[in-house]
Amino acid sequence: MIIERFNGRLPGYIGNGDDRYSFSYVDDVVEGHIAAMHKGRNGERYLLTGENASFKHVFDVAAILTGTSRPWFHIPLWVLEAYGWISVFFARITGKLPLISPPTVKVLRHQWAYSCEKAKVELGYSPRSLKDGMSEVLPWLKSLGLIKY
Repeated sequence: MIIERFNGRLPGYIGNGDDRYSFSYVDDVVEGHIAAMHKGRNGERYLLTGENASFKHVFDVAAILTGTSRPWFHIPLWVLEAYGWISVFFARITGKLPLISPPTVKVLRHQWAYSCEKAKVELGYSPRSLKDGMSEVLPWLKSLGLIKY
């Protein structure tokens, strides 16, 4: 979503902006898996999640970190779903992957906020904040030429 946002293909906030998702930095998840191998209890499950935030918050943090403007409007999920059907139709004609599909919008309708408190207590899991993770991810994406700002 960040790549699409910075390349102009996602010009607004997704949905009403209040839906929450859990954002994890991949290095933190890897460290959590290693900790689970060494400290985890047999038969237990651990959620290696990160900060729960809305895409509105994510896009706002990204704008602050990059010195770019924030989106100024919201794109309703029903609009994204309609666009998804159109994208799928054109993908079948052109052979290119659709930008978004109806199943993707279905995923976006779900609340994906979870707690990693058990992993913090039992494994010593310590996920970085959204801002800290994005401070590393955004310059990396830029260095790969995937985003511009």
